[in-house]
Amino acid sequence: MIKKCMFPVAGYGTRFLPATKSMPKEMLPIVNKPLVQYGVEEAIEAGMTTCAMVTGRGKRAITDHFDISYELEHQISGTAKEGYLDSIRNVLDKGIFTMVRQREMKGLGHAILTGETLIGSEPFGVVLSDDLCINDGPGVLAQMAELYNQFRCSIVAIMEVPAEEVHKYGVIAGESLKDGIYRVDKMVEKPSAEEAPSNLAIIGRYILTPDIFDIIRETAPGANGEVQITDALQIQADRGCVMAYKFKGRRFDCGSVPGFVEATNHMYENHYLKEN
Repeated sequence: MIKKCMFPVAGYGTRFLPATKSMPKEMLPIVNKPLVQYGVEEAIEAGMTTCAMVTGRGKRAITDHFDISYELEHQISGTAKEGYLDSIRNVLDKGIFTMVRQREMKGLGHAILTGETLIGSEPFGVVLSDDLCINDGPGVLAQMAELYNQFRCSIVAIMEVPAEEVHKYGVIAGESLKDGIYRVDKMVEKPSAEEAPSNLAIIGRYILTPDIFDIIRETAPGANGEVQITDALQIQADRGCVMAYKFKGRRFDCGSVPGFVEATNHMYENHYLKEN
């Protein structure tokens, strides 16, 4: 069983300025729960109860969120408001939280390498909190963990996107082994529509084997001068095996304002109103 999940949460969130000037984008609420908590709940559901946070300057609110607030607990103890804390209490009871700081913003590959000391030499999940994934059944990470038990290699979650949007993503091409599962031959970070090998885009869910750390160390900066995890995974695919999985569920791009608003409306209408 995969026991650890990494959360790269050091980004600036510039698309949400000025809100993110002093507030981590991962703490922006979808209705009444911060984005990062949805990701943590998905990881814990998949059995990945050790949550490794790669944070940065100005991200203390994330650390505080996954801790007990004695003053708040005391103030609302015994009142109807105490029930509002049930979801985060459940997370704190089940999860173990570790943190390390990414001192420089050098790309997702660099962020994952920064978290190596929290992971060690075992396979692990990665959740990008910008991508909110909603499922009626098992979450995306739980689906991928089951696949890992079969293939024992790195796995990326993918979805089909319109050709005019491929430039926003890492894009894969490969051999289709069965419905929704591909053995990756090629991965390109943010290609133009003409250069894209397909319209199968990687979203913010990964399962990585620990050899990825050494591969990242030898990976040169790519798009935007950053160390791209896509480039490292291409090397891993060339040397061994990387799988891509067209996950079941719905994904919202909460790194963009339209996607964030769409996710908020969906969660309010389909979850919050039904639970309250």
